[in-house]
Amino acid sequence: MAIGSLGLLSTVANPTEPADVVSGPAISTARIDPVVASAEETPAEKNPAEKNPAESAPPESLQSAVNANESEAVPKDSGAGKRVVFSLAAQRVWLVNADESVKRTYQASGSIGDNLRVGSYKVQSKFRNATSYDYGSTMQYFVRFTSGQNAPIGFHDIPIGHDGKMLQTLAQLGTPLSSGCIRQARPDAIELWNFAPVGSRVEVLG
Repeated sequence: MAIGSLGLLSTVANPTEPADVVSGPAISTARIDPVVASAEETPAEKNPAEKNPAESAPPESLQSAVNANESEAVPKDSGAGKRVVFSLAAQRVWLVNADESVKRTYQASGSIGDNLRVGSYKVQSKFRNATSYDYGSTMQYFVRFTSGQNAPIGFHDIPIGHDGKMLQTLAQLGTPLSSGCIRQARPDAIELWNFAPVGSRVEVLG
């Protein structure tokens, strides 16, 4: 997905609903990957595709990422308290509990460009299902925490193209491959979605 060339079409009535709930056909549009508008800020309109991306997701996308370094400690310079931490250098995510224990850590794929700055952020909005503005790919469990030059930036699962294939493999997680967002294996994306409601802190490290 190229920065400024993609948007999102959210396909849920409630963008912050639990991960195990798939809602009805209500639609709202928003510019996304790297979002300019949240679902609450954008008028609803009909989805011409009327298709749930989960229905065509390949089996591989349902598998968990290979977390060879599950025991790796959260970086010391990542603040304190409950938070989501993403390291640009390590291409790794940590879900950190309030008591500083690590709930989950895994490799992810951030941007191939330099559009995400080191700093502290907060989750701004969440989209259960999303579609690129040109209908070229779909993604799920989008957790937005900032915006790039032309579109939103957040965490989501690996996008699925029209051919039903993921835009990258699970083995490629840990390598920067997106146009702005942070791609995760589906189970990891669900875990982060449930862990981080709107307002949760996100720390981006160098």
